[in-house]
Amino acid sequence: MRHSFTILILLISAGAMAADDAAPVARESPAQRGYRLLLEKPYLTPDFDQEVFDRLWTTWPKPLREKAARATPEERRRMAFSRYGLTERPGDKSGKPLQYVVDKRGNWTMNCLACHGGKVAGRVIPGLPNSHYALETLTEETRRVKVRTGKPLVGKDVGILFMPLGTSNGTTNAVSFGVVLWAYRDGELKHYPGRPLPKMLHHDHDAPPWWHFKRRKKLYIDGFAPKNHRALMQFLLIRPNDRKKFDAWENDFKDIYAYLESIEPPKYPFAVEQKLAAEGETIFNRSCATCHGHYDDEPSYRERMIPIDVIGTDPLRHKALSDEHRRRYEKSWFAHFGRDKVIEHPRGYVAPPLDGIWASAPYFHNGAVPTLWHVLHPKKRPVVWRRSENGYDRKRVGLEVKTFGKLPKSVTTKPERRTYFDTRQPGKSASGHDFPAKLSEEQRRAVLEYLKTL
Repeated sequence: MRHSFTILILLISAGAMAADDAAPVARESPAQRGYRLLLEKPYLTPDFDQEVFDRLWTTWPKPLREKAARATPEERRRMAFSRYGLTERPGDKSGKPLQYVVDKRGNWTMNCLACHGGKVAGRVIPGLPNSHYALETLTEETRRVKVRTGKPLVGKDVGILFMPLGTSNGTTNAVSFGVVLWAYRDGELKHYPGRPLPKMLHHDHDAPPWWHFKRRKKLYIDGFAPKNHRALMQFLLIRPNDRKKFDAWENDFKDIYAYLESIEPPKYPFAVEQKLAAEGETIFNRSCATCHGHYDDEPSYRERMIPIDVIGTDPLRHKALSDEHRRRYEKSWFAHFGRDKVIEHPRGYVAPPLDGIWASAPYFHNGAVPTLWHVLHPKKRPVVWRRSENGYDRKRVGLEVKTFGKLPKSVTTKPERRTYFDTRQPGKSASGHDFPAKLSEEQRRAVLEYLKTL
């Protein structure tokens, strides 16, 4: 297995970086430049080209494939965006996806917005977790097209055979990616391809909204890593990216850091019962603010870590990183060689701030709970659920979903299975955070209304 993972990393590392840097634009602020760099400058190797993308429909299930065969190229493109969780770029008529850099040669390279650029109620919001992203399905189907057309495979096409990319649409196995990529580097970022990999705990988790970035001093749900621009660069550790490139790109990521710091949470776009919300604020400040912060005229957020046996949510993410991994991180380039201190052994998970909480469903670190109503009603959380593409549940505040007691027997293919969230699977439990059970039904309704206003 270790030999297989070594092959995997070598395959991930294969290929050449796209050479095009983003063209300079006059009078940009650092934040504006950071956003543009994410859209225009590739920091990884390309995943596929335009020809492959245009042929993806030929791999789809027969009914969808027949529909695509009758469609225009533009209609097929919209169908592909829908299938894989891709979106247009707000205010941009180029047709390029928010989630990928597409260069002049037609090469598609994943950017950070693949997981952190999504939509809610049909509205695209950069910085919103992409709860539609179907990376594993996209990778499987691009590989099929490449095999049929004689196109060369890239690392991700083969790596998916050894490492899951996200077993439910909208989730990511990014923590394990980081473990793999980091295992082959020393603190100076020198690459050592023959090193053995540590034990892997694959699990899916939900990307956090980027507008929380400014509120945090530590990163990740376990809060182990100090916040700095270098920490944003960890997922660039593919083999072609050596220390020279990291040093050369450091100023880019200072601008990207500035962009993340500039993002504001979106405002709730629907009506709010103001009197009920005011009642909910009082209850929230008494029952919830100790962990999640205050949002009045003097907002505060303590970044409080809750022990795993107290919070009770799925523990797999808590177990996924070792103390040794964190110590190595602290001594590395990413933490300025020990200047930025890490938490070697976090006790649990950090209670997140709740700004814009109405928009960032699903909830919990693993994305197991589809609405805020379900967060507030622990015993009524669904076992299996499936969301609609653009629907929004105003009553329960969150994803519009159908719920099931178990996965339907009619679901037989992996791509279709990934459109369902099954809380019985490892790392996907919807249990824990039972504190709302202490509130009455009237109190929960008031808190739910108040959460819309954050």
